[in-house]
Amino acid sequence: MIDITTTGTVTERSIHYDDPGVSHLPGVTYCMGDGDVAADGDEIPGIGQYEDFHTIDWQRDIARDRMRHRYIVKRKQNSLFDLVKGAHDAWSGWVCVLLVGVTTGVFAGVIDIGASWMSDLKHGICPEAFWLNREQCCWSSNETTLSFDIGNCSQWLNWSEVLGQSREGAGAYIIGYLMYVAWALLFASLAAALVRMFAPYACGSGIPEIKTILSGFIIRGYLGKWTLIIKSVGLMLAVSAGLSLGKEGPMVHIACCIGNILSYLFPKYGRNEAKKREILSAAAAAGVSVAFGAPIGGVLFSLEEVSYYFPLKTLWRSFFCALVAAFVLHSINPFGNEHSVLFFVEYNNPWIFFELVPFVGLGIIGGVIAAIFIRANLYWCRYRKTSRLGQYPVTEVLVVTVVTAVIAYPNPYTRMSTSELIYLLFRKCGVTNMDLICDYNRNFTDVKSSIELAPAGPGVYEAMWLLVLALIFKLVLTVFTFGMKVPCGLFIPSLCFGAIIGRIVGVGMEQLAYNYPSIWLFSGECSTGKDCITPGLYSMVGAAAVLGGVTRMTVSLVVVMFELTGGVRYIVPLMAAAMASKWVGDALGSHGIYDAHINLNGYPFLDSKEEFAHTSLAADVMQPKRNETLSILTQDSMTVEDVETLMKETEHNGFPVIVSRESQYLVGFVLRRDLNLALAQARRAVEGLRPNSLVLFTSSSPQQPPEPSSPAPLVLKNILDMAPITITDQTPMETVVDMFRKLGLRQTLVTHNGRLLGVITKKDVLRYIKQLDNEDPNTVLFN
Repeated sequence: MIDITTTGTVTERSIHYDDPGVSHLPGVTYCMGDGDVAADGDEIPGIGQYEDFHTIDWQRDIARDRMRHRYIVKRKQNSLFDLVKGAHDAWSGWVCVLLVGVTTGVFAGVIDIGASWMSDLKHGICPEAFWLNREQCCWSSNETTLSFDIGNCSQWLNWSEVLGQSREGAGAYIIGYLMYVAWALLFASLAAALVRMFAPYACGSGIPEIKTILSGFIIRGYLGKWTLIIKSVGLMLAVSAGLSLGKEGPMVHIACCIGNILSYLFPKYGRNEAKKREILSAAAAAGVSVAFGAPIGGVLFSLEEVSYYFPLKTLWRSFFCALVAAFVLHSINPFGNEHSVLFFVEYNNPWIFFELVPFVGLGIIGGVIAAIFIRANLYWCRYRKTSRLGQYPVTEVLVVTVVTAVIAYPNPYTRMSTSELIYLLFRKCGVTNMDLICDYNRNFTDVKSSIELAPAGPGVYEAMWLLVLALIFKLVLTVFTFGMKVPCGLFIPSLCFGAIIGRIVGVGMEQLAYNYPSIWLFSGECSTGKDCITPGLYSMVGAAAVLGGVTRMTVSLVVVMFELTGGVRYIVPLMAAAMASKWVGDALGSHGIYDAHINLNGYPFLDSKEEFAHTSLAADVMQPKRNETLSILTQDSMTVEDVETLMKETEHNGFPVIVSRESQYLVGFVLRRDLNLALAQARRAVEGLRPNSLVLFTSSSPQQPPEPSSPAPLVLKNILDMAPITITDQTPMETVVDMFRKLGLRQTLVTHNGRLLGVITKKDVLRYIKQLDNEDPNTVLFN
């Protein structure tokens, strides 16, 4: 009898110890802490792994880790080496997330500094030290903030000055315009070329794919080293090109790449896909932490938005990882201030109770704009996938870049980087602010006195018109930009949409308070003549509203916003706007942008936040349908040739094993990949294996004794999962969907009185849900 031994898909429910003194059963392989194998036979390479674009079996992987852990605990008393090995296994998770946090912080610092320098390179250069951006160059010359704000920094040279022209005038404007477009084209073409040649997975935001991967999907190479390198470099280039995108969303992808790569230093995580996702959840938290300088918001983002399986220990490790990443970024100090956040603001005025009305109104507007944006972007992305446009990704990037640069330069609010514009909109007007948006008729006799309520000057109205044009421009361009073959995020553009709307509403409220300070709306707060309305606060609330509508984030969004700005006292306005935005967004469209792109790409993602509202039974969904043949294996009556023929004629990912075709009683389940590998190993290692050799999935001999001339049977019991998840044909589909969501099932077997009837896979569930929702079930592409 030929016996092939392996870890296979043996779950902890199908294993028992006959003798406490025996470390393993004869013929059964166990995975050790460092990947060693204790068995009577050699492990088959590749058994227990998954193919590309397939879903993992959470139950099997968690059971394998429990078996490994029990073995290590049992061996602790044997020797000092085993004790150290056990301690290493216990702290390896903390060490891994520590390394992920440190590395993510370093990458974020480099990306922030590089993107800032290259963005300013479109406008000019610092001759004394070319590696400094505009702000660093001016601060190094010890010039005042006032001169820096109005653009009179003598150390920084515009391109017209570099080429020997004057700083002002038509010639300087034309030279600056041409250099702006030329640098944008260079950066964008480099980004698109790098993505196309070296790492196609480095394009886009990455968050839809990260959500799908964390739900148990396998995408080989999506979190690899080439993707990490090209995404980091391409992100700096794409942001510097002035495209309507942000670098904050892709930071989550970059952090998860780091988490995936570093997890292979610890076989406990590198060799177990379910355990690896604990590290990836912590890495996603670190990504948001360094993107916004918001470690608590990062943990909540990972919990609310991207993670599928989030036990308590993962919460602690995510918190630690986000803390370490934020600390490392603060040490690098890429923003050049002591706050290490993007848009730190200081508002002194409390908000008035009546202001909740415009805050909720901003939430409603944010939800409407988000719904319009999502529909338009999905339409364009679907057109890109189905038309010839998708065959020319680099050309598309270059065309969008040229259009963006040519239209953006004349408007000062679109010419500057989006992050600078958001900071300008969040900022409170004071003595030193010389922008058009702060052109109020104020009398600054005493710098230390409080700023009084004042009428808006002509500059404010001009700025409002320019901001309206900037909003339309950025909204339209972002529809075409998000989804192109360059790294591109959506957080910053969404914040920008809302910040512009909020600032306009805030200025309107401010002028209303100036003209009618004594009306009951303002509760007498504005009758003293002091500045009682803060337009920057409206800008902040509007930014949260649009971002909430686009992503459908709530709790994590509010925390990110107050960490992002330092405005802790304004949590209630942020909460009101976020909830209003989510309600309106859900009413106008069922999905946020990330879930919509998951559906567009056909990924097998079962959203735990959605309810299955249909009344149906497992028998209605299972495969095969009535009058169709079920592909099965028998435990002791099929030959090697029969098994190979079955695998050639079908494409199933696994096969149920039954007692016989007559009885149909279920024995277990075997994966196609494991079966292929076991047969390939047997052909190489076993002499005398013939096509008519029996394949046994049981340790007992077949009922009919073999003839003397027949070859020895091939025993493959150890790749058999003898405790697969089963349901009956009368199980409600609500229960089945909950099982797939909460247990992370890959498939479940349907039985009736112990007899096998069919199989339900995750793909079957997703297609059935789409069919009930009057959508095309064939859009689910992967299993």
